Amino acid sequence: MAVSVQSAHTYFQDLQARIVAALEQADGTPFRSDDWARAEGGGGLSRLLEGGPLFERAGVLFSHVRGSALPPSASAHRGELAGRAWQAMGVSMVLHPRNPYVPTVHMNVRLFVAPAAPGSDAQDVFWFGGGLDLTPYYPFEEDARHFHRVCRDAVQAYGEDKYPAYKKWCDEYFFLKHRGETRGVGGLFFDDLSEPDFDTCFALVRSVGDSFLEAYMPIVEQRRTLPYGEREREFQAYRRGRYVEFNLVFDRGTLFGLQSGGRTESILLSMPPTAAWRYDWSPEPGSPEAALYDFLKPRAWL
Repeated sequence: MAVSVQSAHTYFQDLQARIVAALEQADGTPFRSDDWARAEGGGGLSRLLEGGPLFERAGVLFSHVRGSALPPSASAHRGELAGRAWQAMGVSMVLHPRNPYVPTVHMNVRLFVAPAAPGSDAQDVFWFGGGLDLTPYYPFEEDARHFHRVCRDAVQAYGEDKYPAYKKWCDEYFFLKHRGETRGVGGLFFDDLSEPDFDTCFALVRSVGDSFLEAYMPIVEQRRTLPYGEREREFQAYRRGRYVEFNLVFDRGTLFGLQSGGRTESILLSMPPTAAWRYDWSPEPGSPEAALYDFLKPRAWL
């Protein structure tokens, strides 16, 4: 297990570096680097861009942390693992563009390991998780289709069932129950991935991570020069409020990070730099803003 964990550590570090390099080239602004250490064990590297001409905020985070006992969010459905030592590592990112016609995007790939206690008959336990999803403010069907096509291709080699299953999981996970709407147009989401073996699961996760730039950057280049005004920025801020609601109420990664004593600045780097809420507001029927709400329902994009 130790050799495989080190291979994952190396891959996640490299993935962060490759994505940051591509985003720096697109924005023209260098990322800030913030190394940090966790008192209980491990640490990470937070890469942050704020106030760029393309990205109002972009966070690309690598972490590899350790703990002596699993927090409740990780062992709630696995009671037999309660109290085990653990390691968690991965890359997590959220990009909040300045132009409202460029969608927000999230991607995460991760590995969790709960080793057996020394001398026990129990087995080491591992699982992978991750995915990527797109959150537009103004909908373009061709963008959603492109994003989903790349998502499908990333997991196709691992079974015809993977894309339909992970797409459905994404639609169901990124759902604001109190609003009755999905967070965006979905993509892929999977968790607790441990079968058939470590190497196969790790290969699938690498394929998902490596697909990110192909899935997102063509959309950025297509939309970044579209003109916009104050109306579009106000709607973007309003919809960003939904993003905040999901991350603080439902997101497992945020909850795990806070419950496990993680670094708050890094955990909350996914928040948009500005957001707004309006009381009992709805867009004017037939407006460009109203068109988004037809998108916020699970659809067969391909």
